Amino acid sequence: MFRIRQSYREDVDQILAVAEHLDTVNLPHDRKHIEAILALSEKSFAETIPPHEREYVFVVEDLTKKKVIGTSMIHAQHGTKRAPHVFFRVESEERYSYTLDRYFVHQVLRIGYNYDGPTEIGGLILLPEYRGNPEALGKALSYVRFLFIRMHRPVFRSRVLSELLPPLEADGTSKLWEHLGRNFTGLNYQEADLLSKDNKEFIAALFPDDPIHTELLPADVRAVIGVVGPETKGVEKMLRRIGFEYAGQIDPFDGGPHFMATTDAITIVSGARTAVIASVDDADGERPWAVLACERAGQRPGFRATGARIIPMEDGSIGVTAEVRARLGVEPGETVWVAQG
Repeated sequence: MFRIRQSYREDVDQILAVAEHLDTVNLPHDRKHIEAILALSEKSFAETIPPHEREYVFVVEDLTKKKVIGTSMIHAQHGTKRAPHVFFRVESEERYSYTLDRYFVHQVLRIGYNYDGPTEIGGLILLPEYRGNPEALGKALSYVRFLFIRMHRPVFRSRVLSELLPPLEADGTSKLWEHLGRNFTGLNYQEADLLSKDNKEFIAALFPDDPIHTELLPADVRAVIGVVGPETKGVEKMLRRIGFEYAGQIDPFDGGPHFMATTDAITIVSGARTAVIASVDDADGERPWAVLACERAGQRPGFRATGARIIPMEDGSIGVTAEVRARLGVEPGETVWVAQG
């Protein structure tokens, strides 16, 4: 049995173990940062801080082993006056010489800042041994973020951003950073990535404002700019399927592409609805798959969700098994949110 729920501060040890498998700026393998992230998440779910400050961490747990096995996140607003959203625009610059009759199109990188940024999704990690599970745990962990956005639509922005990882070196470093960012900051990739979680001032202070011509970079570095890494291909496919497109922007640290979508045009958001739960004895693999979620004030966990096979009923309700109802803590006749995909 698997269940997705909101995170709590006491999850720190288990989430730290999960973070070790990816170690990104959103979920670094660092206890101090994980503790701060979970404290902020708890306040976000409790709605005790302003919407633009909220960052939500979801966990999927193996209920049999009582173990957290994956995470996903939402940043309600990525890009504020205190911490702007920073990126490189990937642009083309045309040049022509009449004397030589030579025409060139040069790729250039231009630093950009957004102080009133989009909602961002990230932090999607699932322990390797649970990938490919018949219950589509990775899919459910990803989709639950869009269902949550629909459930709390006024909190979130009009656009949603997803920053995808590019191909990285075996030691986790970035070719682009080693040939570009390191020369402007004097920091290695891991130092800069972690520092940028809390402080982006050094980027604006040290990076050049003028466009950077990528012809000046080695060919193997140019080859990874805006490219989706092999481990992230599945995420790219999913994002494109539900309405995201490449935004013509990349991460200034590793060159990973930014994908963007209009929030209300994301199929999981636009298609989400409420439905009354009905009881069925069985829902086999031929039945439609959906993410179901509910919130229960005063209970723990307050937010809970699961991926499951459902049986649509003629009266608009959905039939689910007793096991699924147990994961959600609901009884027949109660209302839940549903998103099919």
